[in-house]
Amino acid sequence: MRLLERFKHIKLFRSFIYAVVGAITYPGLVWINKLKIEGTEHIENLPNNNVLFVSNHQTYFADVITFIHIFCAVKWRRHNRLGIPFYLLNPFTRIYFVAAEETMNGSFISRIFKMAGCLTVKRTWRAEGKEVRRGLDPSDTRKITTALKDNWIITFPQGTTKPFAPGRKGTAYIIKNNRPIVVPVVINGFWRAFTKRGLTFKKRGSTLSIRFKAPMVIDYEKTTEEILDQVMDAIEQSKKFMLKGKHHLITKLDK
Repeated sequence: MRLLERFKHIKLFRSFIYAVVGAITYPGLVWINKLKIEGTEHIENLPNNNVLFVSNHQTYFADVITFIHIFCAVKWRRHNRLGIPFYLLNPFTRIYFVAAEETMNGSFISRIFKMAGCLTVKRTWRAEGKEVRRGLDPSDTRKITTALKDNWIITFPQGTTKPFAPGRKGTAYIIKNNRPIVVPVVINGFWRAFTKRGLTFKKRGSTLSIRFKAPMVIDYEKTTEEILDQVMDAIEQSKKFMLKGKHHLITKLDK
């Protein structure tokens, strides 16, 4: 498998993986469920390198697969829609996503996705199902820094599908040291439509929403803690959004 993973750096191989996975997953996003996309005007004219997408996380794979569909469609000049997936004939492959090493080595299917452009990192807080407080692995940050030079990268600062979980400082460290264009994304509905792995359906007919926001304005002289707080606000996973959600739920129940 290690030999096969080397193929993920070959455009033709990744195009094939994207086309196959895209064709299989397209019906579930567009026909079985309803995909609502907003804000693609913020990503239409981005450069092909040093762009970091930060997002909340709801499933292991469905979120990333949908991002890839959208990025390919945008490169084919689609605006806030996928349309007929002709873009799979020549997909945009300069995309990597960050995922936990233990997740991507967990099954045969996850290893296939790993070959499609995954940057595996060691979890800071959790390993093999046990709580482990580990420091930032320098090899992981070097891996992401190298990939940023020629690609877009998708990362989920919380590192978990649990809503309103605290963010990881590693994301802020990458931003502070590489100064990429940072595009915040807010997703919703995936937890309702798919199981946790994001490969099978839980509830059909769900609305899957992905909203791209304008690139963040970041003061790189700030501390990593301050940058992380700004990121968590941008992806609407900070404490104030958690309290806002609880208030909305209580108000709804009272009615």
